[in-house]
Amino acid sequence: MATKVLIVDDEKLIVKGIKFSLEQDGYETDCAYDGEEALEMAKAKDYDIILLDLMLPKLDGYEVCQRIREFSKTPIIMLTAKGDDMDKILGLDYGADDYMTKPFNILEVKARIKAVMRRSRGGETAKPKGETLSAGGLTLDLENRRTFKGNEEIPLTSKEFEIIRILMENPGKVYKRNDLLTAVWGDDFPGDERTVDVHVRRLREKIESDAGNPTYVHTRWGIGYYFSVSAQGN
Repeated sequence: MATKVLIVDDEKLIVKGIKFSLEQDGYETDCAYDGEEALEMAKAKDYDIILLDLMLPKLDGYEVCQRIREFSKTPIIMLTAKGDDMDKILGLDYGADDYMTKPFNILEVKARIKAVMRRSRGGETAKPKGETLSAGGLTLDLENRRTFKGNEEIPLTSKEFEIIRILMENPGKVYKRNDLLTAVWGDDFPGDERTVDVHVRRLREKIESDAGNPTYVHTRWGIGYYFSVSAQGN
């Protein structure tokens, strides 16, 4: 089955070029030229990946990304002419999986698509120790990549799921930020350790009753993060 890609950019020449190149490789593509159209298309169809420009009419890429994350875990690569580090962090904070700065080579786009999709599906390095992981009322369904707190399903992005999976498989082990960055995003990811901090913060907001006083994901200051169920979670 062909990989379904939604390309979102208000520059029609860029969309045309990406569309042509991806379809040459067997991808199935749809195109949107503003934020509202992109959001409606993402709701109407299940895409394998979304290429999302930052500067869009009607709704910008940040808002589109944030709204998509309310109902979908589809991997998102943000495309933008901005190269400032804070823009990258902000994009990731809203739930993007990767970030590319224009101008870019179409071969790089294809490589990023394959890398993000591989990681979102668990990658070759993701080898579950069982069908589920469970501790303190938090359960990961490893086969279907779903997360539950009690009987409530918690919608996590692929990166958030990978972070909690790694930590839960090794309770008490402190992971350095750089180690998590490599394990979850891969050696070729252009971001830095702040990316991990952003995703851990968003993960805590979803799974913790009190993100400022976590039950599951704890910080070892100056080093990194570890999983342990504190007394309040028992």
